[in-house]
Amino acid sequence: MERNIKLLWDFRGPAAAKTAAHHEIHLRDFIASQKLDLPITGHSSLSEMHAIAFMVVPEGSMRSIRDALRPHRAEIYNNPSQ
Repeated sequence: MERNIKLLWDFRGPAAAKTAAHHEIHLRDFIASQKLDLPITGHSSLSEMHAIAFMVVPEGSMRSIRDALRPHRAEIYNNPSQ
């Protein structure tokens, strides 16, 4: 089974949570425009001044999506329902 990779974009400052939420909209727009089957996106506040937006992709697709969207970092995604 192919691993999944969580691509992450970091936002900092007093508007970080709103910026991350807005960035998730752009991630969903990209998925729709490219007709991709990537159902896991989201955003989360890590602290008052740090938030993230994220997208989970299969490892085999990671490079092309990474090059198109330029995330700040990535990590192996462990599905919480498994």
